[in-house]
Amino acid sequence: MNDDYLVKYIGSATTTQVKTGSGHLRAITVGTTAAGTVSIIDNTTGSTVNMGLLKASIAEGTYEFDCHFAAGLRIITGGASKISVIYR
Repeated sequence: MNDDYLVKYIGSATTTQVKTGSGHLRAITVGTTAAGTVSIIDNTTGSTVNMGLLKASIAEGTYEFDCHFAAGLRIITGGASKISVIYR
């Protein structure tokens, strides 16, 4: 099994398709207090939150998810959130 994780930095309010296809979300590190919510979605389209939601104004830190996704990993950030998504 490959334990190498990738990191995707997101530094603005945007929709980011981090990965297409199945994979594993290890954690999300919030580098600056989130200005808006961070939606975590298992899909390649849409905005229905089905994996998790980090609330607006969540403090800096690493939030572990350690979960699999099937269709893809899509992150929607509100405000000027600065996060790093750790996945494979």
